[in-house]
Amino acid sequence: MADDKSEALIQFASQNDVGRLAQLLADGAAIDGRDQQGRTALLAATHAGSIDAARFLIEQGADVNLKDNIEDSAYLYAAAEGPLEILEMTLIAGADLSSVNRYGGTGLIPAAHHGHIDIVRALLNTDIDVDHVNDPGWTALMEAVILGDGGPVYIEIVGLLLNAGADRSITDNEGQTPLDHAESRQFSEIARLLRQ
Repeated sequence: MADDKSEALIQFASQNDVGRLAQLLADGAAIDGRDQQGRTALLAATHAGSIDAARFLIEQGADVNLKDNIEDSAYLYAAAEGPLEILEMTLIAGADLSSVNRYGGTGLIPAAHHGHIDIVRALLNTDIDVDHVNDPGWTALMEAVILGDGGPVYIEIVGLLLNAGADRSITDNEGQTPLDHAESRQFSEIARLLRQ
């Protein structure tokens, strides 16, 4: 069960209240204390997009890789949902690029799925495995095709992944390639990129 100081730290992190965070830490609150959902203050700040609080907590030594009860960490959540500033802070602070979410995917896979171009670009500037396969059998490239809408955002993401060396021949659990999925969805520009 979470203690009162941890609960308060998490609350003030969500509210982006750096002054109160500093006071609680000075009063002995554990920086990586957790609530009932297993969330730390840093993860709560990430969920809320509380950039100042996240920066302060990371500077004070908060662990960017601690996971909650549903396998999210500050790094993984920022990769999936942003904000980019918090993702960049977690990368500098030693984010574990091989850690996976509850679907067995690295941070790159949901970033591609959700159409976060800047996050995809930032992750591709790291040593992340561009061809990691998640539990459903999909890579970031596959998710961008299957779960995207074929529009300009996903065209750009597919291009970024291909330029980063993504393997277009990896098939899903049914033996289908990203090109097969692009053609079946009539995503003509994505299909053109995948044929090159």
